Amino acid sequence: MSEIISVEHLAYSYPGVDDTPGVAVFEDMNLKVEEGSFVAVLGGNGCGKSTLAKHFNSILLPCGGRVMVCGMDTADEERLIAVRRNVGMVFQNPDNQIVANVVEEDVAFGPENLGISSAEIRRRVDNALRQVGMNEFAQHAPHLLSGGQKQRIAIAGIIAMEPKCIVLDEPTAMLDPRGRREVIDTVMKLNREKGITVVLITHHMDEAAKAQRVVVLHEGKVAADGTPKEVFSQVELLHSLGLAAPETVELCWELNKQGFSLPLDRLGEEECARLLYDAVKTQCPGGN
Repeated sequence: MSEIISVEHLAYSYPGVDDTPGVAVFEDMNLKVEEGSFVAVLGGNGCGKSTLAKHFNSILLPCGGRVMVCGMDTADEERLIAVRRNVGMVFQNPDNQIVANVVEEDVAFGPENLGISSAEIRRRVDNALRQVGMNEFAQHAPHLLSGGQKQRIAIAGIIAMEPKCIVLDEPTAMLDPRGRREVIDTVMKLNREKGITVVLITHHMDEAAKAQRVVVLHEGKVAADGTPKEVFSQVELLHSLGLAAPETVELCWELNKQGFSLPLDRLGEEECARLLYDAVKTQCPGGN
């Protein structure tokens, strides 16, 4: 697969206030995201997750190095609109992205700003709402929807602009478990069925476990990078970074300290339950 995002020797510092020195976030960050992939980015508070995400569609610009999107330099002012057409952003609070009083009008907002024809906007809005499972709510008022439904509307607004990549910056942080599940199921479907590249910034390990690739940031650097099974099996490393593995992995890791010899790559609840059942059955063959 070709690269859709390339971060090359990125340096970035937030400017200081009242002659105080700035805060350096990145000094030499390097990362590549392949087109059509689903990448989860993890890390503790202050590690640079959101700062990195904002570089992907020119909300922030590098102090050094460069970020390339679809072969375009994000710092090139003449390519700003093109960069943002290719990379859409979804943030924590969906209320901050909803601008209209009717769902379909909100979804149409982005395409209208791109100067797209009315007929094409109608097609895109209907298609976007259908893709996120919200077509039945086209005439509803967004403020009456649940948090998960609002976030799906925000995603539909990005889809309507037909980007190649969607970057979600902790989109489930303000949602209940049902809302979280709705949003993650939606982005997984978009990645699987439409081939849209997904970059998910999250602090929920169970969400990251659904990605194809997990990148862990620490103090502005990549501390781990691999498949979910490869990354989450490194329990000691995660603990040293102030993070935890998914609950299934943590359980197996704790049992191994009690004398078991369990693999640390069972991320799903069902496969973990089967592993534990087989382990107990082997150690206690006479039990029921």
